[in-house]
Amino acid sequence: MSNLKRKATSTINADAKKPKANGGGISSFFSAAPRPAGLALAAAPAAAGAASVKFSKDKWVAGLTADQRELLKLEIDTLHESWLAHLKDDIISREFLELKKFLQRETAAGHKWFPPKEDVYSWSRHTPFNEVKVVIVGQDPYHNVNQAHGLAFSVRPPTPAPPSLRNMYIALKKDYPGFKELPNRGGLLTPWADRGVLMLNTCLTVRAHEANSHSNHGWEKFTQKVIDLVAQKRTRGVVFIAWGTSAGKRVVKIDKARHLVLTGVHPSPLSASRGFFDCGHFRAANEWLVTRYGDDGEIDWALVPGNTTKTAGRGVIRDGAKAAVVSVGPTMTKTTTTAAAGDKTEGGEEEEEEEEKEPEEDGEGEHETENSAAAGDRTGARAGAEAGTEAKTATVEVAKTTVKVEVAKANTTKKGPEIDEDDVNSEDEAAMYEALQLAEQMRN
Repeated sequence: MSNLKRKATSTINADAKKPKANGGGISSFFSAAPRPAGLALAAAPAAAGAASVKFSKDKWVAGLTADQRELLKLEIDTLHESWLAHLKDDIISREFLELKKFLQRETAAGHKWFPPKEDVYSWSRHTPFNEVKVVIVGQDPYHNVNQAHGLAFSVRPPTPAPPSLRNMYIALKKDYPGFKELPNRGGLLTPWADRGVLMLNTCLTVRAHEANSHSNHGWEKFTQKVIDLVAQKRTRGVVFIAWGTSAGKRVVKIDKARHLVLTGVHPSPLSASRGFFDCGHFRAANEWLVTRYGDDGEIDWALVPGNTTKTAGRGVIRDGAKAAVVSVGPTMTKTTTTAAAGDKTEGGEEEEEEEEKEPEEDGEGEHETENSAAAGDRTGARAGAEAGTEAKTATVEVAKTTVKVEVAKANTTKKGPEIDEDDVNSEDEAAMYEALQLAEQMRN
């Protein structure tokens, strides 16, 4: 699917294929002309285990004031009706309307913000309320051109996957060795969203090139309502995945007797070495979903057509990886690895579970001094500095801290002090992404 077609048109076409209840066309976001009937956003059928919601969108819109209709045009036109039915009272609250006025002022002042307006609620159209099985909680959207499109962690082609997403691929491949990454290092995660994975940032917009610039204006309360709504109404059970301290705070009140809550460190290179690669969350989510929904309940995490994770065995990824070492400051370093051509996996039987270990705060660990070319894909990002290898270097600025990227065939690593994953935001991600892009250019 082309990179921009998945906005209002293609997404709505996809929604139009879903079972509809009560019809209800909407006007186009871009003009006053009505959409053809086949493109109308329709309410999804009531979820199993959740009470049916009788909601007339047209009647609700007719009851709004003129000012409310103007401020809520984006929600009326692009928020999927299955979500609107539950969130209608929240979006007419004083706080939410103030948020919409803030966005109006941003636009009037000439500030460009992301994602594009028609994509702010794309999560709701790709994953209607009644289809949610997994919630992955993100933070603020990517803030550069052609990155954010309304799904946490996802980017449209031709933008390559950012560092955090590349680390997610590594973790996925450890759970499912048959998993294949998208061509050209792609990062479009719409297949996951279409299969029931709600990929929700806690802040839904951001000013271009300014991380966290739209935080504390009302989005956090709204998205918390979305999370709480899923927890309250999806009574058959949902898997909530929250990486990093910030995301973890969003799921602390989830009923763990009804739902599965998976938390851990953020996949950013700043923190992923502290257990993310071995978290096993992708497989754990599926194993739990099967207990609630049967064999058809698991999520197929595959992104490449023809590939599937549903029948993959668990195995060990072998050596052959090249490493890009991201050094933060004079002593703090992280290593991310990408599999070289011809890497092999050993699949089939389940591995024995490794003993759970507390992350090391500082000092050296014997396991960190192994040959990381062989251990790179096995352990993912390692904290350390390259030794015994001549390397090309490039530097960029990450949140006022110089980041040094060394590109080499890694021989050994030496662990240094850690960084709290709370420091991870879209600004850090963008800078690390730029650094790794430079690293790729040097490597090639």
